[in-house]
Amino acid sequence: MQLSKELSAIVTGGASGLGGATAKALASHGVKVSIFDLNEAVGAKHASDIGAKYYKCDVTNEASVDAAFAASRKDNGVERILINCAGIGIAKRITRKNKDTGVIEPHDLASFTKTIQVNLIGTFMMIAKAAAGMQTLTPLNADGERGVIINTASVAATDGQIGQVAYSASKGGVLGMTLPIARDLAQSGIRVCTIMPGLFLTPMFDTLPDEAKQSLAASVPFPSRLGHPSEYASLACHICENGMLNGEAIRLDGAIRMAPR
Repeated sequence: MQLSKELSAIVTGGASGLGGATAKALASHGVKVSIFDLNEAVGAKHASDIGAKYYKCDVTNEASVDAAFAASRKDNGVERILINCAGIGIAKRITRKNKDTGVIEPHDLASFTKTIQVNLIGTFMMIAKAAAGMQTLTPLNADGERGVIINTASVAATDGQIGQVAYSASKGGVLGMTLPIARDLAQSGIRVCTIMPGLFLTPMFDTLPDEAKQSLAASVPFPSRLGHPSEYASLACHICENGMLNGEAIRLDGAIRMAPR
């Protein structure tokens, strides 16, 4: 699939971070980009800056997802590319001792459920909706390719640290469904891949002090630094253009393997 102005793409979480960089990279190739994000102010500005369109979308709400798809398809046509970057992360141990009462409390269900809903169920819903649209399109080339879907998991899917039970479970789910969905959609000429980023400079790191960032960077074998969102975007664009990449999860992590804590 050659990236060009003939194509339409949807990027969830496209207002900033990995999704923001990917939306920018796709737009630089002339692709008609739709940014799906909850952050209206940041999303609208980023869309304006890169020549994309912004649609407010909550990936956990089917009505919101359907409305965003309908608006995007009306403006840009049915998407050939879907890149799922919307996600959240929490850090909670499976149990904790209450400092005031001394009582050992279990991990709350609400935050675990929300993480699964956003990172896993939201990704699944976007895939299913996009696939239904892509299947109506005419193939682009002799291979019969109609579209490509790229998901975002994490090295935490396999190297989950203490406190990452919810996050690792959600990203492990994204990793686990990559191959069966790719096999399912193969008959329609739709490829599915997943990127597993390591430690990247995203808004999640904004609140960390410089010392903490430097320590994290030093833990990456090579290059010993935090990843740049543009490097994720570069890989996403390559996956779009490389027709043999399908059903694969690719670690993008500088060879890091996360320690228990």
